[in-house]
Amino acid sequence: MKSFKDYAPNETPVQTASAEELTRKIISQYNGKSNADMLKNILSEAEKSKRAGTLSNEEIEVFYQSFAPMLDSSQRKRLRAVVDKLKEI
Repeated sequence: MKSFKDYAPNETPVQTASAEELTRKIISQYNGKSNADMLKNILSEAEKSKRAGTLSNEEIEVFYQSFAPMLDSSQRKRLRAVVDKLKEI
C-alpha cells in the first residue's frame, strides 16, 4: 500500500497458478492413479483457473506440451480434446 487511497479493507490475495505449477501439483497428487482420475482433475483445476482468469490459452498449451510426452496416442488425443475445450471457455 503506497497511500491510504490504495487501502481496501478485507483484501485477500488471489492465488494464481501457472501451467507448470498445475502440472507439478497434478503429477504429485496422481502418481500411480488412473488416467481417468488424472484427466478429470486436470479438467476441473484448469476450468476453475480459466474461469477465474488466471490461466491463459498459452499456458494451457504449455500444460499440454508438458503432459503429452508421458501419454500414449489414445491418451494424447483425449487430452488434446480437453485442451481444445478449455481454450473455448
